[in-house]
Amino acid sequence: MDQLPQNHFLNLQRPDVFVPAIAGTPDTSTLAAHDFDVDTRTGFMPPQPPLARLPPAWEPWEAALEDAIQSKLQLADKPALSPAEQEKSERWRNSVRELPILPIDDLKSSEVLLRRAHHVLAWVMHFYVHTTPTTVRNIHIPPPITVPHLQVCAQLQLPPVLTYSDDVLYNWAFKTPPASRILFQPKAELHNLRCLTLFTGTRDEEEFYLSSARIELRGVEALSVMRAIMDEAFVGDQIAHRRITNYLHILAGVINDLKQLLASVRDGCDPTIFYNEIRPWFKGADSDTTGRKWIFDGIELDPTLQEPTELSGPSAGQSSLIHALDIFLGVDKYSHSNFHSHSAGGPSPSATATNAPAASSSSTPVPPATSNLSSAPPKPKVPFLTRMQSYMPRHHRAFLRHLQANPRPLRRIVEQQEDNVELREAYDVAVTALKEFRDEHVRIVALYIVIPARRVDQQQQATSEKDGKGPLGTGGTSAFQFVKGVRDQTAGALLGRPQ
Repeated sequence: MDQLPQNHFLNLQRPDVFVPAIAGTPDTSTLAAHDFDVDTRTGFMPPQPPLARLPPAWEPWEAALEDAIQSKLQLADKPALSPAEQEKSERWRNSVRELPILPIDDLKSSEVLLRRAHHVLAWVMHFYVHTTPTTVRNIHIPPPITVPHLQVCAQLQLPPVLTYSDDVLYNWAFKTPPASRILFQPKAELHNLRCLTLFTGTRDEEEFYLSSARIELRGVEALSVMRAIMDEAFVGDQIAHRRITNYLHILAGVINDLKQLLASVRDGCDPTIFYNEIRPWFKGADSDTTGRKWIFDGIELDPTLQEPTELSGPSAGQSSLIHALDIFLGVDKYSHSNFHSHSAGGPSPSATATNAPAASSSSTPVPPATSNLSSAPPKPKVPFLTRMQSYMPRHHRAFLRHLQANPRPLRRIVEQQEDNVELREAYDVAVTALKEFRDEHVRIVALYIVIPARRVDQQQQATSEKDGKGPLGTGGTSAFQFVKGVRDQTAGALLGRPQ
């Protein structure tokens, strides 16, 4: 163990070591069960509802978040924001500035506590940033948030900003307890979920997050199929190839279900409400088209901390499930090479990603620069989807690296079986299903971002549209062009019939 790099997953702290496990939870005392924090029943979602509140020592953070939600704080750029609403927001921000700087030492023993701390502090920070008057060009995040937030991020190796895991993976509870906590069946509970934290308290916002949560749970079967295919690939005989062919058709069916779940967001989330009232809350500095800077006051109080350089908001591009499908099917070399985006050490966080296609694709996740996690100099640019891996929980990043290191990659096996038409066709069926999933994503982006943006006053859109790129996604990319490009390049991975 002493020879392993400090950030190797075998050297990482075990999650949940001091929290008693409920019946049916995988045994985390063994190495194999905890390596990647991927549960056989719930996939990248935790096997039981995430912690809903920190212990009393950190109650001031929880109280600040609860106060923001109950006060129904409004976005600073809300049209016709009343003086009373402005004053209420200022009183709340002043209360945040007066919080004590709480130590996080006793959080470090538990991954679950650290996750909840990241969730709460990130949510408080976004409330603070997005209620700050638009006339303020430099947003100063106060030390009571800066110091513990960056310290928690250093422990989790995550950026100090809301991520997909904050909004989706660790932001749910059951509406009613499932019939059996021991035999928890994800497919049976897809519509028995609610969110723990919301900015607006609307059903629209909740359904936006839960649509992704349902995709994660339905995708558990895809992970099981992938594991079965890898087992057959190890055998590698004709019988194994026939089984792989069958499994690929099953995988395509699961991906088709994911597409239907993605499309169902329309049933509960109104596009206009999303664009105007929900989406602005979880924008990061990278996707702030006004160019306002986020300044982390108090960072000098802890010499181990560094100025954050990764400040994108939550994005569907941070879903480990979709990345796993890309990698397993071998299409990541295509889909992840679309668009470079600024990484740590690049231009200012408010800069937008370029739309130039990548000449090559990097498959190495980039760690967030919140502490001295790596001595290697950062690359100036990386593909957007690769960069988004640095916003995933670190154990899930380790899983993707493990998947990428598979000595028997599926695509190579299929390519080598030139005469096995059924296998090649089954592979293309699975890739086509993934391409059609991205077709639906293109339609969602058009419906929820592009069309509402056209309805917004052109003056408000001047910053993001003056270069002809259109509205920005929460991750800092030109939303429509990006998802369309990823979709098109996924289609480029199809093998077709042998010539």
